[in-house]
Amino acid sequence: MSTSKTHGGAAHGSVKEYVWGLIWSVILTAIPFGLVMSGALDSGLTLVIILLCAIAQIFVQLVFFLHMNTSSEQSWNVVSGVFIVLITLIVVLGSIWIMQHLNHNMLMGH
Repeated sequence: MSTSKTHGGAAHGSVKEYVWGLIWSVILTAIPFGLVMSGALDSGLTLVIILLCAIAQIFVQLVFFLHMNTSSEQSWNVVSGVFIVLITLIVVLGSIWIMQHLNHNMLMGH
């Protein structure tokens, strides 16, 4: 009983998959929280670990809770997910680039 087909052929996960997703989500949340609260590492390294845990958390959510995989039934979901990531990166990096250049251009007269 790993998956059951209901609701128009959409696969739903088993309780075991949801529990593993919950366990990974808690671990990937506890690691950055523990690092920030303890202050054991350098702030730059802590930031890198937080970002890596956030990216891993996104994949855990997509795989265990949204059931995205590489099967042929999921191809449109994967394509739309890649498109969303690409548009988000363009917007975020473009905004950072614009703000940096505006900051640089505003300070030219001083």
